[in-house]
Amino acid sequence: MDFVVAYDIADTEGGGARRLRRISGICEKYGERVQLSVFECRLSPTRFAEMMNEVRDAIDLKQDSVVVYRFPGSLAEWRTHIGVEPDHEIGTPWIV
Repeated sequence: MDFVVAYDIADTEGGGARRLRRISGICEKYGERVQLSVFECRLSPTRFAEMMNEVRDAIDLKQDSVVVYRFPGSLAEWRTHIGVEPDHEIGTPWIV
């Protein structure tokens, strides 16, 4: 399944900065960054559940927000992009 994950951490000072780094690391582990706080992910139901549990533990549920959009097919089918295209398409291998 393909997902878009977007997050908004209430503050970027003190505890907020730690939560911001933590949520960013979690999202990087499961997907590709397409904007500062937006990630595209291709995950099995099990990996999705794992990611959601980690996200829930990482944020302050009273201050922060994470929004996840599920897509019925490939994100490429639903995406319209204006401007500089990303270097990497979700689900394709990186060649380093």
